[in-house]
Amino acid sequence: MTRTDAGLRRTLGVRDAVVVGLGSMIGAGVFSALGPAARAAGSGLLPGLALAAVVAYCNATSSARLAARYPASGGTYVYGRERLGAFWGYLAGWAFVVGKTASCAAMALTVGAYAWPGQAHAVAVAAVVALTAVNYGGIQKSAWLTRAIVAVVLAVLAAVVVVCLASGRADAGRLDVGLSAGADGVLQAAGLLFFAFAGYARIATLGEEVRDPARTIPRAIPLALGIVLTVYACVAVAVLAVLGAGRLGQATAPLADAVRAAGVPGLVPVVRTGAAVAALGSLLALILGVSRTTLAMARDGHLPGALASVHPRFRVPHRAELAVGAVVAVLAAAVDVRGAIGFSSFGVLAYYAVANASAWTLSAAPRSRMVPAVGLLGCAALAFALPPGSVAVGAGVLAVGGAAYGVRRWWAGRSPG
Repeated sequence: MTRTDAGLRRTLGVRDAVVVGLGSMIGAGVFSALGPAARAAGSGLLPGLALAAVVAYCNATSSARLAARYPASGGTYVYGRERLGAFWGYLAGWAFVVGKTASCAAMALTVGAYAWPGQAHAVAVAAVVALTAVNYGGIQKSAWLTRAIVAVVLAVLAAVVVVCLASGRADAGRLDVGLSAGADGVLQAAGLLFFAFAGYARIATLGEEVRDPARTIPRAIPLALGIVLTVYACVAVAVLAVLGAGRLGQATAPLADAVRAAGVPGLVPVVRTGAAVAALGSLLALILGVSRTTLAMARDGHLPGALASVHPRFRVPHRAELAVGAVVAVLAAAVDVRGAIGFSSFGVLAYYAVANASAWTLSAAPRSRMVPAVGLLGCAALAFALPPGSVAVGAGVLAVGGAAYGVRRWWAGRSPG
């Protein structure tokens, strides 16, 4: 079956699109990213969060403008191809597919580690199979499940905030803002925290399945981002008030440590359950995003053409979803990539750099170009402020993708016809 046999079905309204964005962003990152970010920034954690939010806002605005102009599956892969040329679109798609496939396996293993630590790999594979089956049944089923996951995670985070702030252990003095780790520490923290915001791109990636995309996507993306920023700010303030930047930086499970320090150890299992459910939501959204970008790249011949097939009944890229699910399941079963996906943050920032550069070309008016210019510079600054190992691996992944593109073009030029 080819792409001409059936198209994707436009079923998502504003509320569903916001829920998909929330499910992508309010994932396992909020349960784990605060610790490494506090370790990098010290007393500059909250400025780091604010900086990450500013860059995310610029990226969201650029993505929304582009999605309204090009409401097709693939997100920045499509925008880069249409506005900057085939190579830049390909590079964005390559960074997204490779980096996010590793992220899928990491999220699956996170589910396993929280749900059944002794059988983390088996649980991870089961989670991938189950969510791939949900996605195969249609985008609306995925949206319904995401809605339930978001409700559970928001309830857990609300409980953490209330318990921490209402406890006698909270101290406003621990919220003092400074630059104890210097500007470099704040930039590195912003780069780590940015990863937790990055899910709003999922709304744009699903552009071919959104009703009235020119109206729905520009409304859904900033709304989802605003809700997430509010949630993250509340959680960060509550946890800092109890632990302080020093203890938070040493925490491996910051939210669980915070409720324990607040004197409510009975809430720890609830927090761990919330983290597992949040990782499940992230995994669901990641599989959706990677499969849609795979579909778009297959349509253009960068991946096997069979992956461009759309199911005639469910109107989903079923072969792309099955392929992504299979690769992620194998990774989750064979290796532990939770500690080896730092390059994913670098890849996400490179992806959004292409999005901002694409949005820059939409208008010559200085005011219209200000937001994408800030977003582009912000992405570059945060990408190169990441730990050196993450930068090296991320740059290597992009270089491999660029070389593969060049070889493919060279081979095509040598082939007769």
